[in-house]
Amino acid sequence: MKSYLVSLGAGVLIGVIYSALKVRSPAPPLVALIGLLGMLIGVQAIPSLKPLVGL
Repeated sequence: MKSYLVSLGAGVLIGVIYSALKVRSPAPPLVALIGLLGMLIGVQAIPSLKPLVGL
């Protein structure tokens, strides 16, 4: 749970910095959200597949 809070805090901090500097996000919002969804699926998939593969 702590890692989720740290990740959320880092995201909020970067968002505040981008806003303060009036910098646009480097990726369109939809592309960024799809990338984050892919990362989340990947993180969850590896522990789920380890027992099936026998590792």
